[in-house]
Amino acid sequence: MSPPLAAPILIADYDPRWPEIYEAEKERILDAIGRWLADIRHVGSTAVPGLAAKPTIDVMPGLRSLDDALPCIAPLGALGYEYRPEPESELPERRYFDKPAGSEWRGLRKFHLHMVETSSDFWRRHILFRDYLREHPEVAREYESLKRELAARYGADREGYTGAKTAFITSIEERARAESESNVGRGLQTPTWESA
Repeated sequence: MSPPLAAPILIADYDPRWPEIYEAEKERILDAIGRWLADIRHVGSTAVPGLAAKPTIDVMPGLRSLDDALPCIAPLGALGYEYRPEPESELPERRYFDKPAGSEWRGLRKFHLHMVETSSDFWRRHILFRDYLREHPEVAREYESLKRELAARYGADREGYTGAKTAFITSIEERARAESESNVGRGLQTPTWESA
């Protein structure tokens, strides 16, 4: 019997339920592992109002220390999360989990959980990127166009799709960091990764 074919990458129109879905899941996560968390955030494209995205909610629990991830594995497992240690060889600062979806999500992963230290560059970059897209809708539209084009080009090749987005994402992270540092330096705002 042949292995199942990977589903093509789906970029769905923005769903206004995504923030509500995140909030409900956040409460479940906090009930299960809140004592180990310093913070928790909704990141990724589903966290940007109006932005088309893969219909997967990215959740980023923030830890004081990565050592606190270990006692979280079993409670998250009870919520249906599967711990995936394989990516740690490339991203040792992150503990990754996913939660398989029910039939309403057509077999796609409903939640990706990226557990990192709140003092990490990973934490800062993801929040800065999200906030920059929220504050610059024209850039969010560019990103949406790129994602739709790449999804059509790469089909089910998730690595190719992700790799092809890297240059755009990196350029936005650099712009977001420069803008944030400029605003903080002028006393206009608290760094976004430090405020809820």
